[in-house]
Amino acid sequence: MQPSPDNKPALRTYLAKCRDDLGAAFRETASREIADNVVEWFADKDINSAGPARVVSGFYPFNSELDCLALMAALNKAECVTVLPFIIAPNQPLGFRQWGPGDPTVPGVWDIPVPLPEAANLVPDILLVPLLGFDRAGYRIGYGGGFYDRTLARLGTNGKIISVGLAFSGQEVDEVPREAHDVPLDWILTEKGLFKAGGLFRAGEQVS
Repeated sequence: MQPSPDNKPALRTYLAKCRDDLGAAFRETASREIADNVVEWFADKDINSAGPARVVSGFYPFNSELDCLALMAALNKAECVTVLPFIIAPNQPLGFRQWGPGDPTVPGVWDIPVPLPEAANLVPDILLVPLLGFDRAGYRIGYGGGFYDRTLARLGTNGKIISVGLAFSGQEVDEVPREAHDVPLDWILTEKGLFKAGGLFRAGEQVS
């Protein structure tokens, strides 16, 4: 049974287990489907209504997160510049350095690979955001560090940033608990497609 939204630590544990239980084979297939279709999905939506994205931030998969490395490779082939986030300091927004699959990395916080310090620092046009759960309104629950909320808040004041939650469709929940500092995502991208926040499918339903 899903824990109460008021108990965020228990909810995070529950959602992490639900994601683990999807199984490695499903996660691998879903990640590949997204990589195979991401360029088409982005082109078919108004996600680039302000002009083609030049810089897209992905993330290095952690635990059972959706693996977006193949997706980043597909974006590179489509002439997008890809970057990875890194933690500058606690309670600060993320920084971003240029990186593509095959480029060298160094261990970052929690031993998650990050680009070399000498890699170019860039500001993304599109931010692919990892998560544990999401709802129809585009709110997400992450690991509790607040790094992406602070990053979205900062980038939103500096110019247009398009945020895309990257997840498996089975990570949708009825409602994510919200706090004043939470910043909703613009889009959700799953193996079922790319969907505008506010008009999302229900997990398990047929998507038109």
